[in-house]
Amino acid sequence: MTTTTQTISSFHFLKNPWTPTTTQTILRPMNRTIRAAASVRSLNRKPLQKGRNLSIEAIQTIQALKLAYNNDKSLLDQVFRSKFSRLLKFDMTAVLRELLRQNHCLLALKVFEDIRVEHWYKPKVLLYNDMIQVMASNGFIEEVQLLFRYLESEITGDLQFKTDEFNQLLATLISFKLGGLVMECYEWMKSVVVGCEPDRSTFKLLVKGLESIGEFELSVVVRQDAYKFYGESLDFEAEEEGIAS
Repeated sequence: MTTTTQTISSFHFLKNPWTPTTTQTILRPMNRTIRAAASVRSLNRKPLQKGRNLSIEAIQTIQALKLAYNNDKSLLDQVFRSKFSRLLKFDMTAVLRELLRQNHCLLALKVFEDIRVEHWYKPKVLLYNDMIQVMASNGFIEEVQLLFRYLESEITGDLQFKTDEFNQLLATLISFKLGGLVMECYEWMKSVVVGCEPDRSTFKLLVKGLESIGEFELSVVVRQDAYKFYGESLDFEAEEEGIAS
């Protein structure tokens, strides 16, 4: 009898081996699932877009400015005093860029004019380029001229400018067939005050760009300057033939 009992107990033990507790069985797959889900989310997460990570204060200011501008422009100054002037530097710039993105050109211009009087303000050619591009795209050519004069008044020997930034501005002006402003900008680059002489890419951009908008006389002037800087090493005809072939 004793032998039979031992045999049955041993058989029962082999048939039903020890298994982990309920807690252990559940926690392990859950942890793996959580880690996997987090990994998938991190892969799918999109980077923040520049200028779009607006603070609550910036969003409220934009809404108040647009409301006043569309319904009662006499309230604009009050909104600027009560809301915009209290924003941080980053938020002020974010408001300007968001208004430009929404093509609120005249309101964006007023915001920029307020930014210009801030103690921390320094002129940035690329910001001017963005504003000019938006203004010109919406047909505000007089405002483009105004912005151009603002930039002209801010060019001093105390600031450092980069040739590639002015090249972008030149390309924008050419794209809107503003030949006169193109040549003014080019003259700025040659001046000692700006301190960023035109390079090979500048001359190529100007010659081809001016000719593309029918400004052949201006293109001749730039070609002559290019030969003074680089001599025969800057052969536009050879480059154009190479591109065509």
